[in-house]
Amino acid sequence: MPLGPARIAPSGSLSDVLVGRQAELAILRTVITAPPSLALIEGEAGIGKSRLVSELLATPGLAGIRRLVGQCEQLQEPLPLSPLLDAFRLAGAELARSRPVNPVIGALAPLLPEIAEHLPPPLPPLPDQRAERHRVFRAAVALLDHLSPLVLILEDVHWADSGTHDFLAFLAAHQPRHLSVILTVRTEAGLLPIREAFARAPSGPARSVSLTPLSRPEVAELARSILMAELPPTFAALLYEKTGGIPFVVEEVLRTLLERLPASEIPGRSDVLAELAVPTVLRDVVLRRLSSLDDAAQEILGAAAVIGMTPDDRVLAEVTERGPAQIARALGQAQAVGLLHEEDGRCRFRHALARQIVYESVAVSGRRWLHLRTARALESVAGPRPVARLAHHFRLAGRTTEFVGNAEAAADTALSHGNDATAARFLLQALEIGELPRELRVRLAVKLGRVAVDGLAHTQAVPILERLLATEPLPAPLRGELRFALGRLLRQQGEARAGYLQIEGAIDDLAERPALLGRALAVLAVPETVVNRHVSEHTARCEQAEEASRRSGDRDVDIAVRIARASLLLEQGDPGSWRLIDDLLRDDGLRSAPKEHARACLNWAQGALHIGRLERAQGLLAEGRQAADQAEYLRVADVVELVTAAVDRAAGRWEGLEHRLRPLEGASATFAAGSLDSRLMRGALLAARGPAEEAVTGLGEVIAIAERVGAVWPLISARMTLSRLLLTLDDAVGAVEQATAGLDQVRAKGNWVWGAETVLCLVDALDTLGKAGEAAALVDELSAAIDGADAPIAQAAALSARAVIARFRADQLTAERLIDAARTTLREAGLRYEEALAGERLGRWRCERGAADGGDLLESALRRYGAMGADRDIARICRIMRQNGVPIPYPWRGGRPSHGQTLSSREREVALLAAAGKTNQEIATELFLSRRTVESHVSSSLRKLGLLSRKELRGLTAFPADPSDSPV
Repeated sequence: MPLGPARIAPSGSLSDVLVGRQAELAILRTVITAPPSLALIEGEAGIGKSRLVSELLATPGLAGIRRLVGQCEQLQEPLPLSPLLDAFRLAGAELARSRPVNPVIGALAPLLPEIAEHLPPPLPPLPDQRAERHRVFRAAVALLDHLSPLVLILEDVHWADSGTHDFLAFLAAHQPRHLSVILTVRTEAGLLPIREAFARAPSGPARSVSLTPLSRPEVAELARSILMAELPPTFAALLYEKTGGIPFVVEEVLRTLLERLPASEIPGRSDVLAELAVPTVLRDVVLRRLSSLDDAAQEILGAAAVIGMTPDDRVLAEVTERGPAQIARALGQAQAVGLLHEEDGRCRFRHALARQIVYESVAVSGRRWLHLRTARALESVAGPRPVARLAHHFRLAGRTTEFVGNAEAAADTALSHGNDATAARFLLQALEIGELPRELRVRLAVKLGRVAVDGLAHTQAVPILERLLATEPLPAPLRGELRFALGRLLRQQGEARAGYLQIEGAIDDLAERPALLGRALAVLAVPETVVNRHVSEHTARCEQAEEASRRSGDRDVDIAVRIARASLLLEQGDPGSWRLIDDLLRDDGLRSAPKEHARACLNWAQGALHIGRLERAQGLLAEGRQAADQAEYLRVADVVELVTAAVDRAAGRWEGLEHRLRPLEGASATFAAGSLDSRLMRGALLAARGPAEEAVTGLGEVIAIAERVGAVWPLISARMTLSRLLLTLDDAVGAVEQATAGLDQVRAKGNWVWGAETVLCLVDALDTLGKAGEAAALVDELSAAIDGADAPIAQAAALSARAVIARFRADQLTAERLIDAARTTLREAGLRYEEALAGERLGRWRCERGAADGGDLLESALRRYGAMGADRDIARICRIMRQNGVPIPYPWRGGRPSHGQTLSSREREVALLAAAGKTNQEIATELFLSRRTVESHVSSSLRKLGLLSRKELRGLTAFPADPSDSPV
């Protein structure tokens, strides 16, 4: 049995996963399994030495091995042999079972009073102190031999007293045959006096295991294991830069972030990581190392922190007015204590947080002076002027004129390299200066307007442009450019109507700038942007854009306008849109502009989903993602995730989808305009899965926000989804109201392809009220409007609506033929959920007239719902199957065991509380469960009971329980 704790990893470790240490772990396994053996685990503080030992001892096959663990303490005067004696105290129980007989071991009894009764009697003292120490050493080796086979682990031996070092040298020369010794040592503490003894040990030289920082991919892996989420490349890169790959620092940084944000939001918040305050624990460690340097070295290191992560020796000498020898000596000291390390032949701060701590240790006035001296030194450097670094140092030195000039130059340089985000950052910093000449402020604002959309600086840039347009008398072309830029920014923020109106207001001002005019008109041509603009207006805007493009003669503008034309036709289901799209995808002009290429593909992928062309959407998404990756186009990262989620939803791949959507709705989302689409999608999932009440609330919020901001696409679709949901909740009147309101928007837009499913919802609701005949004219209008449209969703909805009318008129066979045609259309389009709905409808109708295949159709739909986890739909279709005498197969959902139609004890407990009117949160609190677990139990209970909502639970006091859950 082990004599010490099985794991000795630092307490409070956030990750259960050992990352990047498999080779080192394999070496240590070899050491343990081949005694007598010695091993030194070396590395800087926080590198993971103790964690490696812990993982070693927890390895299957080694977990039962006997071990003693001793810890050296950081004391001013360490106690003699204290880590070894602490380890021996752990052996009391083992010594009680097997008392040692070697009398020399009695020399330890006075040093170990806690276990002295299990040791031989104390020996008489020797007059020679050296002889006494030698006898104690012999006693310790004898006791280790008695306890063998054994692994002796001593942690942080760099803090051990000289007596312990002498004992370890003695042990190396007299090591018992079945003993393995593992020591952990900090490299920055200098060379240990026992190294030579360990190298000359009779059992063979000690194995040295040197731990180095984690690589960038390994840091990302460690963070993923802690946050349980994928990391965007930008976040992973910044985390690596901040932490230098040191596991302890990675964990402390993430621990600090977890105190402020949910784990799921952290990967999307690179801004929070960049602005992170230094964790207190890490600050104390770094300051302790800094204080160990002499005054001159501290001063030089403070200047180095001001200069940058990798301070240039020449600049450092000029800033500090110190000679090369003094600089070299100071940097050497800092490297020896682990504040710096060597990289590519130069000294570099160990990680960004170490530099930040040293930087903040310098007084504010001293920092300003050092920044100014650094800027002056950089100005004298031969070669291209380092404008970005000069802007940084002049800003922190408080020299505004020099800062603004260099910031503008840095923005121009960044823009020339396609780095819009960096350009926007410099321009925003420059515009924060209060007293700027009017001409300069306008010039900077115009540049900001050009880069802010792709630079993700929407929130900061909007008030600057609004204030400039409101207060400055600008010439028309300049005013038009700024209004166009402001409109695009507002649209990016989700303010569809406000953005559209700004761009509309810019058109007249841009009359003499045809290239910019063509781009503005192309934006206005896209139909899904705003309410209360008829598709004919969008068509007219597109024709105007084409004329402006011809006047400009600009090939890039021509590409942008052709993209808009394709989008306009695609959203209407015009088959000719695919020819335009395919031509553009082959166009070298589009392929040579990867950002435009990515935007176009993603917009078309969304349009393809709107009309039900899933296969094309998947292809466009793949091409758009590839183009975005090629361009490192951060602005569309959330769009890629959103479209990917929409594709997966359409294809019926719902596993984990709701969890993936949540970050796209939070404050960390970089594409605020997509937040409504994400919330709409999540509402639709809840409508199918439950809880229904949460779905109603969520969809209502989407509708309210979409109406406020004037966003037409989520508005129409959200009303349709809510109408369909209300009908399942027996609220046919509410379903009619939502569908009617949605159709008002469809008529205002003039695009019936978007309104087909809303028409079907209205027909279904009226049919429930016995009034389906009232919708016959509307269905005919829809069918005529979408005749010839390449839009599977709309065509299937029209067929289904006509089927309901036919059935209302008692033409059952025509109704079934039409709904079967709708189901085939949806199946061929790959739209699994819509196909299941149509199959359920057809199966129900055929069962009601006694057709033999009705049950098979219902079972097929049930299995589709099961694969998607659509619990509310499962509950509904199970009730239909019971009503029609169709056997319900169990288990049918992914092969998992089921309680059939009875409730487990936990489900019954939850259902009773829900029936009593308690909310999910109240139930979670009462039963000490998570809210999500309660939601799962409620959904499962409703499905098993054949109920569609919590409302139907109210008042029930008894439920069928599973007898297997009863106490014996």
